Amino acid sequence: MTKHNPALDIHDVPKLHKWLTLSLQHLFAMFGATVLVPFLTGLSPSVALVSSGFGTLAYLLITRGKIPAYLGSSFAFIYPIMEVSKTHGVEGAMVGSFLSGLVYGLIALLISIFGTNWLMKILPPIVVGPVIIVIGLGLSSTAIDMAMYLPGQEENIYSGTHFMVALVTLALTIIASIFFKGFFSLLPILFGIVGGYVFALTQGIVDTTEIQAEWSAVTSSDSLGGFLSAVFHTPDFVVPFADFSPFDVFSWEIVFLMVPFALVTITEHTGDQMVLSKVVGRNFLKNPGLDKSILGDGVATMIASCLGGPPNTTYGENIGVLAITRVYSVFVIGGAAVIAIFFGFVSMITAVIGSIPSAVMGGVSILLFGIIASSGLRMLIDNQIDFGEKRNLIIASVILVIGVGGAFVQVTDSIQIAGMALAATIGVLLNLILPGKEKGIGNGNMFEAQENMDKEKDNHHAAS
Repeated sequence: MTKHNPALDIHDVPKLHKWLTLSLQHLFAMFGATVLVPFLTGLSPSVALVSSGFGTLAYLLITRGKIPAYLGSSFAFIYPIMEVSKTHGVEGAMVGSFLSGLVYGLIALLISIFGTNWLMKILPPIVVGPVIIVIGLGLSSTAIDMAMYLPGQEENIYSGTHFMVALVTLALTIIASIFFKGFFSLLPILFGIVGGYVFALTQGIVDTTEIQAEWSAVTSSDSLGGFLSAVFHTPDFVVPFADFSPFDVFSWEIVFLMVPFALVTITEHTGDQMVLSKVVGRNFLKNPGLDKSILGDGVATMIASCLGGPPNTTYGENIGVLAITRVYSVFVIGGAAVIAIFFGFVSMITAVIGSIPSAVMGGVSILLFGIIASSGLRMLIDNQIDFGEKRNLIIASVILVIGVGGAFVQVTDSIQIAGMALAATIGVLLNLILPGKEKGIGNGNMFEAQENMDKEKDNHHAAS
C-alpha cells in the first residue's frame, strides 16, 4: 500500500494556534448528523454531544491512539430507539443500547480468537445489504411526517408552509452535496439545517422563546457566578441506578428490538475501517486490529447509554475531513471530542438546537434516510452480488418485504420480534440454511480487505 504524505501524522501534535481550528473542522463535520439523531428519537442533543465526545476519547484510548476516528450518533439505531421508547421509555432504549455495546465486545473477543471468516458466514453482503436498505426505507415515513405535518398534534394536519420549508432544506442540502468543494463538501447536513432554519425564520415557524430567555439571563447577570450559571447548564443525563433501575426496565422485547442492529452496524464499522485505512495509508484492521476498533465502538456505545445518549459509531464525514486535510493526528480528533463535551454544557447551543423546526429536520432526513437505503444497495453492487442466483433473490426479497412491511412475531404478551429485527434474523437463518453460501458473498471484498492490504504492503516493500 502506498503511504500518503500527511500534513500531520497520527501522533503529531499541532501547534496551539492550529489545534483549535483543525479540531473545529471535525466538530462541524459531525455536528449536524450527531444532533439529528437525538432530535428524531426524543433524546437530548446536548447529551448526544457530550456522549460522542466521551465515546471518542474512550475509542482513542482503547485503540491505543492509533486510529484517528471520530464517533457520533448512529443512524442505524434510530428506528429501534423510537420503537423501544414507545413502550419502555428512554430508559428502556438505554438498556438496549448498553446490551448492543456488549454485543460489540463479544464480537471483538471472537474476532481476536477466530478472525473474521465466521463473521462473513453469518453476515455476508446478501444479508447486510438488504437489511441496511430496510433501515433506510423503514424510516422514510418518519421523515415525510416531519416534513408535511404540523408538529405536536394528535392527528396529522397537513401544512403547506412546513412542507415548503422541508423542501427548501432538502434543496439546500442537495446543492451543498453536489456543488460544494473541498472541506465544505463535507458539511451538507449542517449547511442544509442552517439554511433551512433561516428560511423557517422568514416563514414564522421558529419558536425563539427559549433562545430569548437564555439571552436575557446572560445579559441580566450582574456577577461572575450569575453569568456562568446563565451560560452553562447540566444536560438532561439519564443515568442508570441514579435515575432508573436497569433491572426494573429490562425486557426481552428490548433485546429482540435493538441487539440485532449491532450486527449490522458492526459490518458497517468494518467498512469504515477499510476506507480509513486507505485514506491514512495504514492497515488498521491489522494494527491495532479490527477487534480493538470494534471494542472501542462498543465501549463508546455503552458510555452513551449510561448518559442517556444514542449509540455511537465511526463517522464517514470525519473520514472525509482526514482525506481532504491530510491531518491524521489523533490529538486533533481528541480536541474535537473535548470541544463537543464543552458545547454540550452551553445553554445557548442547546436552546438553538431545540428551536429547529421539525420540518427542517424532516427535509434533511428525506435525503439522509434515502442515502442509508442506497448504501445498502451500494454494498450489493460493490460486492457484485448476482441476483440471477435464486438463492440471493429469495434472501433479499424476504428481508425487504418483512422489514418494510412491518411483520412481527408475538412471542409472548410482552415480547415481540418486529420489523427490521425480524427481517435481519430471518435473513441470517435463510443464509445459513439454503445451499450455496458462497454465492451470497460475491467478490468477498467486504471481509478480504485485510488480506489484500497486507499483500499490497508486501508488494510495495518488494518493489522498493
